[in-house]
Amino acid sequence: MISLEQARTTIAATRAKGREMGLNPLTVVVLDAGGHLVAMEREDGSGYGRPDVASGKAAGALAMGVSSRKLGDMAAERPQFMAALSVAWAGKIIPAAGGVLIKDAQGVLLGAIGVSGDLSDKDEEAALAGVAAAGLTAG
Repeated sequence: MISLEQARTTIAATRAKGREMGLNPLTVVVLDAGGHLVAMEREDGSGYGRPDVASGKAAGALAMGVSSRKLGDMAAERPQFMAALSVAWAGKIIPAAGGVLIKDAQGVLLGAIGVSGDLSDKDEEAALAGVAAAGLTAG
């Protein structure tokens, strides 16, 4: 499982990358491999619903074992399937870039990160930078 210290490092680096890129205020969520919240930060000015979106990106990635970007591709290809998943999981899946799996150097799943606040592609770029800065691998 991802440690609190690893999660904090990942979040800090994600936020730093967001500032470097000039992104809108971000909300960053890190879940452990079981889908439990480890840490979350919502930057000043980040919207009310952003924690739910960031959590949904991370949770969806964990539940399906792929990035939330891939879930977005699946939604475009098979919208009925994604709608069914959304119902089955009480809407706790966001099929848009910004949620990635977090693995250790041996490829062991530790958890997932979800980022929301700017365009999804930019959220994902910040997330990937955060994971790398923590010495972990995005999956």
